This record gives sequence, C-alpha cells and structure tokens, in this order.
Amino acid sequence: MTTRRRYTQRKRAASQEETRLRIVEATMQLHEEIGPRATTISAIAERAGVQRLTVYRHFPDETAVFQACTRHWLEQHPPPHPTDWAGLEPGPARTRAALSAFYRYYRLTERMWAASHRDESAVPALQGPMAEFRAHLRRIGDNLIAGFGASTDTRLAATLHHALAFTTWASLNTQGLDDGAMADLALVWVTALLPPSDTPRPAEADTATHRE
Repeated sequence: MTTRRRYTQRKRAASQEETRLRIVEATMQLHEEIGPRATTISAIAERAGVQRLTVYRHFPDETAVFQACTRHWLEQHPPPHPTDWAGLEPGPARTRAALSAFYRYYRLTERMWAASHRDESAVPALQGPMAEFRAHLRRIGDNLIAGFGASTDTRLAATLHHALAFTTWASLNTQGLDDGAMADLALVWVTALLPPSDTPRPAEADTATHRE
C-alpha cells in the first residue's frame, strides 16, 4: 500500500510539473507571437489546454508566470558570455568578437527581444528581467572597454554600450547589413575615439577585426 501511494504521489508530481511546463511554454509562445502586453491569463490557459484556475494554482499572479517564462526562455536562449571571446587579444579583436556574437544572438532571438522592448513600459513584470539583461550588457561593455587601456574616455564607453544594445542591432538591420558588417561598422565607431597612439594601424586593424 505504501509503495502504491508513493508511486501515485510521484505520478501526480510529474503530471503537475508537466502542466506547469505547458503553461510556461504557452506564455513564451504568446510573448513571441503577440507580445507580453497582449498576453492574458485566459490566453495562456487556452494555449496550454488548461483552465484559468489551473494557471493560478501554479502561479499566484501574472508577474510570477512572466518571470517563470523569462527564466525558461533564457535557459533555452542564453546570451553570449565573455568566455566566448576570452581567448582573443583585449581591444579591437575581442570587441569585434563580442559584437558579432551579440548580433548573431539578436538575429536568432529577434521576435522575443523586439516584443519585450516594445511592451516593457506597459508590463511591470518585464521591467526587472529587462533591467537584469541591460546590467549584463553593461558588465560586458565595461570589461571590453578596460581592454583598450587607461586612455579611454566616456565617449568610447557610451559608444560601445550603445553598440551592444538590441535596439542598435535592430536599427542597423533595417539598413540591410549582415551581422559581420554591423560588427565592423560598430568597431569603426569605437576605434575612431581612441587616441592616435592607441588606434591600430591599417594592417593591424584588418587582422584584429576579422579574427574570430
């Protein structure tokens, strides 16, 4: 009897976890398709094939389900990490590699980031995760800036942080540039602000900016 009860409890727990995952994935799909602002608990329940009450059994409010959706989506689509370009020389080579990595990432995940940026101001549940992602970008930008040495100024920092943003990629994408061309252009913005002694000579710049 005890063994059967334990089996039933495990089966029930597995079923509950499966239902929870369906709700999270339904939320994720709706966010990409219609945006977070238009995603309601009723729409989530319908997409997941459950009742609204079932959604609330797993998540107390909209914020909780949106946060679970964000965590799940980021697990499936992790953003680039500094270890991806850590083996490259600090400065132009490392910066171009980071820009290229983020631009490829944005292209693959464009629908979600576009919807999130569009709806952020109207959906409080989005604002925390978006702030965390911007903090991640700022840490990466600060690390890349340090690779240019002590001679850098605030204009270079502002330019590099701007270059790393999704909105910058989205704007350049409307001009028909591919991700490599975007990274080359953004690197020109950055290196143009370096003092003459820190600016790579043509041969050095060509080698640095095209090394992946």
